[in-house]
Amino acid sequence: MAFYQYKALKSDGGIAQGDLEAGGRQDAFRKIESLGLKPIRLTEKQESGGNTAASGKGFSWGSGKVTFKMLENFTRLLSSLLAAGVPLSRALVILYREAVSPAAGEKWKAVHDLVVDGLSLANAMSRFPETFPRVYVAMVEAGETGGFLDLVLSQIADFQSRDKELRGKVLSAMIYPVVLLFLALGVLVFLMMFFIPRFKVLFEGFDAALPLLTQVIVSTSEFCQAYGLFLFMGAGVLSVVIRNWLMTEKGRRRFEKAMLSLPVIGPLNAQFAMARFCRMLGTLLQAGVPLIQGLNVARRSIGNQILVDAVAESIERVKKGETLARSLSDCRILFHGSVLEMVSVAEESGRLDQELIRLAATTEKDLDQQLKTAVSLMEPLMLFLIAGFIGTIFIGMVIPIFTIQDYIK
Repeated sequence: MAFYQYKALKSDGGIAQGDLEAGGRQDAFRKIESLGLKPIRLTEKQESGGNTAASGKGFSWGSGKVTFKMLENFTRLLSSLLAAGVPLSRALVILYREAVSPAAGEKWKAVHDLVVDGLSLANAMSRFPETFPRVYVAMVEAGETGGFLDLVLSQIADFQSRDKELRGKVLSAMIYPVVLLFLALGVLVFLMMFFIPRFKVLFEGFDAALPLLTQVIVSTSEFCQAYGLFLFMGAGVLSVVIRNWLMTEKGRRRFEKAMLSLPVIGPLNAQFAMARFCRMLGTLLQAGVPLIQGLNVARRSIGNQILVDAVAESIERVKKGETLARSLSDCRILFHGSVLEMVSVAEESGRLDQELIRLAATTEKDLDQQLKTAVSLMEPLMLFLIAGFIGTIFIGMVIPIFTIQDYIK
């Protein structure tokens, strides 16, 4: 027996709350209905007296976090259980009882309880967006609608694995340039705050005029010493303001549009989005999802809202009867002429799903090569800039030493 807290609607429109003991959630719902109430929320109470929110917004996320690997394992196991003929509710029970972490177990149990309450699996997962992304939920909804949920879940797991691998390559390629950037900033701050002031004391004992370069460096150092704390605080406030602005619809769109217009980053970003779109659409079509529904789900995987809107216009053209290749021709930033030609041939031959996945794999390999090339060019460029900054400061502080020697002579 378990204890539950409930919130229910009375016949006169009022709200009733209370506790009850029942053998399970279904038994608890029957007891609530026997009281003439319509249940709104049912929450299981832990033995310690706390609440384990099993439905709705009161869900407690616990002290841990569901990792990407946990979600991938959950998806694969659920797919295998459903393919073996295990009912959905029983499969979810097995998964939350065998979860590798309490945090994952709580979330799988919350999904199970919502499914038992009558929600679809997609609707239950949508209650927890921090664990189940919108694209994930959309694919599950497509699988439930088409009656091939086990197959879609298997495809989701494969897509997650490849998507994680591609993202990992992008992040690993950016690690070294970012480390170099922070190293350069650290060296620059050290020189301005600690190194140059020592030379300034040496120069003050002489009446000789300092070179212009040295004067600029010393003035910059004095400014950093006097207002460095305020600059640091201002940078922190500015970063918060920018972050909040980027969270708005208008700010995010402007930022994404600016990213697409950058010389090197823009094309790479577009290729990354195209690879995700092609792999997602090919995966859905391979699982038996209709083209229109697959397009609506795949466009959400792009990430960049500017590109999402462009693909949305193409979907409307497909609904009107145009071919996919012709409909995507207006979105040239994502789909070049050669790609559209291959999609057109694949449509005619009935191999669209296979061709989209092949295009995604080819694009990912090309993207990986371009990232390596970009990073290999970025590394010497950043080293050159670091050497240039430090060398300029060094020259600016050494020149006065020769001036002082001439003054002493």
